[in-house]
Amino acid sequence: MPDPLPSTLPPADWTRREGLAALVAALGADQVRWVGGAVRDTLLGQPVNDVDAATPLTPDAVIDRLRAAGIRAIPTGIEHGTVTAVLPDGNVEVTTLRRDVSTDGRRATVAFATDWREDAARRDFTINALYAAPDSGTVFDWFGGLDDLAARRVRFIGEARQRIREDHLRILRYFRFQARFGTRLDEEAEQACAELAPMLKGLSRERVAAELLNLLSLPDPADTLERMHGLGVLPVVLPEGGRATIAALRRLVAAERASAVARDPVRRLAALLPALPPVAETVASRLRLSKAQRERIACAAARSAADREDPRALAYREGRECAIDRLLLAGEDPSPLIGWEVPRLPLKGGEIVARGVAAGPEVARLLRAVEREWVAEGFPPRERVERILEKMLQTF
Repeated sequence: MPDPLPSTLPPADWTRREGLAALVAALGADQVRWVGGAVRDTLLGQPVNDVDAATPLTPDAVIDRLRAAGIRAIPTGIEHGTVTAVLPDGNVEVTTLRRDVSTDGRRATVAFATDWREDAARRDFTINALYAAPDSGTVFDWFGGLDDLAARRVRFIGEARQRIREDHLRILRYFRFQARFGTRLDEEAEQACAELAPMLKGLSRERVAAELLNLLSLPDPADTLERMHGLGVLPVVLPEGGRATIAALRRLVAAERASAVARDPVRRLAALLPALPPVAETVASRLRLSKAQRERIACAAARSAADREDPRALAYREGRECAIDRLLLAGEDPSPLIGWEVPRLPLKGGEIVARGVAAGPEVARLLRAVEREWVAEGFPPRERVERILEKMLQTF
């Protein structure tokens, strides 16, 4: 049996933030509790960046109390009860306790509530439904989240199929949280995700893409993706990904670690796709990725065996980021590009005109010829570029 986790928050730097103390003073210690990731990660001894709070106060009351205390309040999600408290040491989202009125698998209609347990009951997983009192650190757990966290088990609150029908995205969230925190599989959750996977087709592509990229940001998501494939979940959201591309992802993860290159979800998504630019562009468009992300995935998909021959020439042609992606996807060492800035050709067309060549296509042709030689020689300094130009002018 795993060792039980404490029922009070252990000491943590974030709990001593002056901004949080001011927030608690403004709302009242009995009217606010920390909730979700900050509580969960603190219990696991992991670093905390974002802090969320829950309160029985209505959004209007929250705004009034914050402003009376001199704290800026932004109604970032007022229809869902969320107010952002702008604090010098990190903003906090303060959300009024809620209960679901209706759900359709994509969005929920909520009503404000005053019961902490009722608010916890509408959350997705037991490990995310842990609340902590700001003054005593007492952890409130109505659904066995502490035991599940100690056992490294991700479990839906209540009946898994019902929770998924309320919000279909919870299928992908389950796999992301399981990849991050889980070592023990929950059979009910796994079966429910497999059975209801077709429901993912009704979600917005942006939400699906965000969850996929969050999963791919984790240290090693390959085992989870393998299981998603076997359960029929991955084919729904990324039919282009299969066992061969998951194996490519495994190799990429190993290459990132061996090269001490930071893991990158867009690069990893490229590994899950065939090395075919039209396919990559179709997927990027379908997932509504940003223009920069689309271009990067398409560039990675254009990789070839020739990329390894001259990494710096590759970076000059395609950009350093894409070159590093291609090398890692090929299992090659990207160290020649680490810390290296792509240079600019130290020659301009006007200098060629000044040497007697009439402005026009011949200048462009000479400039490209000099550039090719300059790249082939490994980007020598300007003195060498001038000699290359002089030699070409002699045969012009």
